[in-house]
Amino acid sequence: MKRILLGAGLGMAAALALAAPAQAAKTLVFCSEGSPENFNPQINTTSTSFDVALPVYNNLVQFEYGGTKVMPGLAESWTVSSDGLVYTFKLRQGVKWHSSNDFKPTRDFNADDVLFSFNRMWKEDHPFHKVSGGGYDYFKDMGMPDLLKSIEKVDDHTVVFTLNKVEAPFVANLGMPFAAILSAEYGDALLKKKTPERIDQVPVGTGPFQFVTYQKDAVVRYKTNEAYWGGKAPIDNLVFAITTDPAVRQAKLKAGECHIVPFPNPADVEALKKDPTLTVMEQEGLNIGYLAFNVTKKPMDDARVRRALNMAVDKKAIVDAVYQGAGVPAKNPIPPTMWSYNDAIEDYPYDPEKAKKLLAEAGHPNGFETDLWAMPVQRSYNPNAKRMAEMMQADLAKIGVKAKIVQYEWGEYRKRLQGGDHQAGLFGWVGDNGDPDNFLHTLLGCDAARAGGSNVAKWCNKEYDDLVVQAKRTNDIGARTKLYEQAQVIFKEEAPWLTIAHSVVHMVMSKNVVGYKMDPFGIHRFYGVDLKQ
Repeated sequence: MKRILLGAGLGMAAALALAAPAQAAKTLVFCSEGSPENFNPQINTTSTSFDVALPVYNNLVQFEYGGTKVMPGLAESWTVSSDGLVYTFKLRQGVKWHSSNDFKPTRDFNADDVLFSFNRMWKEDHPFHKVSGGGYDYFKDMGMPDLLKSIEKVDDHTVVFTLNKVEAPFVANLGMPFAAILSAEYGDALLKKKTPERIDQVPVGTGPFQFVTYQKDAVVRYKTNEAYWGGKAPIDNLVFAITTDPAVRQAKLKAGECHIVPFPNPADVEALKKDPTLTVMEQEGLNIGYLAFNVTKKPMDDARVRRALNMAVDKKAIVDAVYQGAGVPAKNPIPPTMWSYNDAIEDYPYDPEKAKKLLAEAGHPNGFETDLWAMPVQRSYNPNAKRMAEMMQADLAKIGVKAKIVQYEWGEYRKRLQGGDHQAGLFGWVGDNGDPDNFLHTLLGCDAARAGGSNVAKWCNKEYDDLVVQAKRTNDIGARTKLYEQAQVIFKEEAPWLTIAHSVVHMVMSKNVVGYKMDPFGIHRFYGVDLKQ
C-alpha cells in the first residue's frame, strides 16, 4: 500500500505510536477528510477548517461533549437583563495562553481578548479586520453586525454585550466556532513584526491542545496543553493525517496508521461493523444535503422552473444509490430530529410529465441548458456528489434540461458557489447549535443572500425572512415553532432548493480508542479521548 509521507513519514510514525509501550507518549492519529483553508474559524464556514481550529481555541460558552447543552467555557457564568438585551459575562481567571515561535504570552486571558476577537469581525477600522480577506461570512450571515449595539469591558474579568434587539439563540451562538477567542496580545506582537496574517496561520489559543506545525495537504500536529484550565488531556499528541479518499482512510485504519476515520463509504459500513478490531459509531446527522438554485440567474428566477426541477429528479433512487441506507429523503430544510420540523408538508412527487408541463408554462417547452455544480470532496451530508450529479443529469435530460457538471477544488468551489457563480449547485450544512435559526435564517435568510454569504440560492423572500427574523426575537418556544412551521411552507412553495437527504453519520475507530463521542454538530472533538495501551 502506498503511504503518504507526512513530515518524517506518518506511516511509520503512526504505526510506532499505535505499538508504543505503555510508558511512551500517547499519540492519537485522526485521518481527516480534507485540508484546512487556515486555522481561524472566524473566517471559515467549513467543518474541515473548524476541526483543525477546535483543539486550539475556546469560546465564552461551549457545548457539552457529545450534546447540545450550553455550558460555561471561558466565561464561568453569565446573566441576562429582564428585557433580553444585556448579557453580562464573568470570565474565568487564571487561563493560560499557548506560546509559539512568534509569541510568548506575558499575561492570562482577560476581557481585552474578548473585545479583540469580536471587534475584529465587527469593526471595519479594527487593525485585523481586513487581514486574510476579512470575510467573516458566518458573523455577517447571522446578522451580528446589526444585532450588536456595544461590547464593553467592565474590568479584566467582566464583559457586557448589549444588543439592539432580542436574539433568542444568542448564548448558543457564542458557542459556535466563529466565536472563538483569540489573543489580543498575540495580535499586537504580530502587528509590530508586520506579519498580522500569521494569527490565522499559526493559531494561539487557550484550548486543550497547542498547535505545532502544518504541512500543507498532508498533516497537522498538536501537542497537549499541560496548563489547560480544564485539566490535561489524556493523550500527549494529536495528529491530523489529511486523507481525502475514504477507501485510503479505511486502509490506513486497518493497517494501524491512524486511530479514527470519519465518513466511511456507506457500502462498507456493514463489513466494518463485523471487524473485531474496530468500533463503528453512528448517529442521525443534524444535517441537510441539497441542490441550490441561484434565483438571481435565469431561468432559476422562476419558481415554476424550480418546482419542475424538483419533480424531475428521482430523489428516492438517488438516496438509495448514493447514501446506501445511510440517509433519508429530505423534504424540509431542517432535519426531522429538530424541534419545529413541519411534518405536515408534502414533498414534491417524482413526476417527469408534470415537470415538463410546468417548464412549458414557464416558457421552456423544449427545456434549457444549465450548469450543475458537484462538490469534489466527500462530506457527511453527501458521500458522493459526483455520482449524485450524474444521476440528476440523467433525470433532467428526460425533461429536456441539458445539465453540464462543473467541479472545482473544494476551496475554490465554496468561494465561487457562495459568490453566486452557479445556476445550480450541490451543497449542504451541518447544524452548529441545535437551533432551527442556524438553518432557516443562516442558510435562507436575506442577511445571508449577499455575495459570499451562506445562502447560496441567493433567495431573499420578504414574507419568509420576516417570519424567521421574528422567531429570533422571542424566547417562547411555542411561538417560535409556529413561525418556523409557516416559514417552511413558504420555502417549499418557492423551492429555492431541491432538498435531497439527511444522512446518518458514521465514525470508525480502533478498539483501543476510548472516550470518543460523536458530536451532533458534525465536528470532531478529541479532548477527553484516550488510547488503551
